Amino acid sequence: MGRQATTSRFRGVFTAFAAILLGMAIYLPPAQAQELDSPEARGTVTNLPLPRYVSLKSTEGNARRGPSLSHRIDWVYTRRAMPLQITAEYGHWRRVQDRDGAGGWMHYSLLSGVRTVLVEKDMAPLHARPSEDAEVLAKVQAGVVARLGECTLNWCRITAGGSRGWTHKSALWGVSEDEIRE
Repeated sequence: MGRQATTSRFRGVFTAFAAILLGMAIYLPPAQAQELDSPEARGTVTNLPLPRYVSLKSTEGNARRGPSLSHRIDWVYTRRAMPLQITAEYGHWRRVQDRDGAGGWMHYSLLSGVRTVLVEKDMAPLHARPSEDAEVLAKVQAGVVARLGECTLNWCRITAGGSRGWTHKSALWGVSEDEIRE
């Protein structure tokens, strides 16, 4: 009986020790994972603004539960150039989210600084100039990923499927309301 009690106590100590090690492997101290604290927040790794928009560089990218290859994959993005928003940084990892708020941690090599947007308004008109009175050159369906060009306070110039023109910024996801691009 004494031997069983010792073995049982050893298993309990071993289990507790393993749980502590596992916890240390996935725990991120708040100071190490840069969170979005204020509108002027900057990433501790890149010193770039948080949040910021990027795009998926490849045709497939895994979004993980935490910032390492040992973490579970929550999402697999399969659309090249899909716009994503970076909300945190940790080493070579960036926490991203998509238009619906889903996402996770992705390795920085899967992301590109090339700006794209997702058209949210169905049949969004592309105008020749940033004006309602300007000629409509084409219409873009909702769900199209377009390359982002210059932006004024209310309009953005996009390129999609060989067509280029200006559309309302409110019809797009992947660009901030107050963002101006030249």
